[in-house]
Amino acid sequence: MSRIGNKLIPMIEGVTVVVNGNVVDIKGPKGDDHIKFAAPLINVVVEEGHVKVTRSNDEKHTKQLHGTTRALIANAIEGCHHEFTKTLDIVGIGYKAEMKGKDVVLHVGHTKTTVVTPLPEVTIQVVDQKIKDVTSTIIVSGPDKFAVGQTAALIRDARRPEPYLGKGIHYRGEHLIHKEGKRAAAGSAPAKK
Repeated sequence: MSRIGNKLIPMIEGVTVVVNGNVVDIKGPKGDDHIKFAAPLINVVVEEGHVKVTRSNDEKHTKQLHGTTRALIANAIEGCHHEFTKTLDIVGIGYKAEMKGKDVVLHVGHTKTTVVTPLPEVTIQVVDQKIKDVTSTIIVSGPDKFAVGQTAALIRDARRPEPYLGKGIHYRGEHLIHKEGKRAAAGSAPAKK
């Protein structure tokens, strides 16, 4: 069983953490967040420059809540201090993205354009680039790690990368497994008699 729940969460300068009942209110320069936790099973205390999360018993479910609560609070503190970001690259001839208000409009080979609306407190930025095969870069940022990841996943789902040429929307640094096409395999096969 993981011992992540027992680790103390260090406070970051400029971020305030207040426990109100079963809600932890976190405020920082990049935004604010509210984390709910299971009050009778989990206890959260702010003391001497760190946040301590404890559990009431050693049952399996309580241990799971312990580690999850600690991770959520640590991510919220980090996100309120400096935002989480995910970068996506659009690869393909004629594929592009553009902003329309807060929404991003994707032209990725479908007959209709795809419009993705970001989750609350998430911002999207589009940068046009001509580096190798990349036509546009989309930067998703915000204080909530889940909301940033979910918005980036919605954008990627508009056109997932295909395995032969790699066209589609990629996460920056994502490793894709490419397949060999039929034409490449046909040249090495022996001729039928």
